[in-house]
Amino acid sequence: MHVEFHPEAETEFIENALYYEYEVTGLGYRFIEEIERASKILIDQPRIGQPLDEQLRSFVLAEFPFSLIYSLDQDMIWIVAVAHQKRRPGYWRERINR
Repeated sequence: MHVEFHPEAETEFIENALYYEYEVTGLGYRFIEEIERASKILIDQPRIGQPLDEQLRSFVLAEFPFSLIYSLDQDMIWIVAVAHQKRRPGYWRERINR
């Protein structure tokens, strides 16, 4: 099992890490570490996230107001969005038809 990011989710990941680093030195690095920690949890327990529908699940990050929106394939966790919990709910739904 491995993790892959939708290109737009990868952009969200990078942009948010840069934003946090700009705001507070070291915070962007902590954001990256949190995404890596969450990814490892998903690899070990892929069904841990809250089901959103038949295809998608949501895993809430512990230290930041973001969720990883993902789907499961046979040997891959496909992260569709690194979604802020208070902004634009559901904007990522159009990404599920990769």
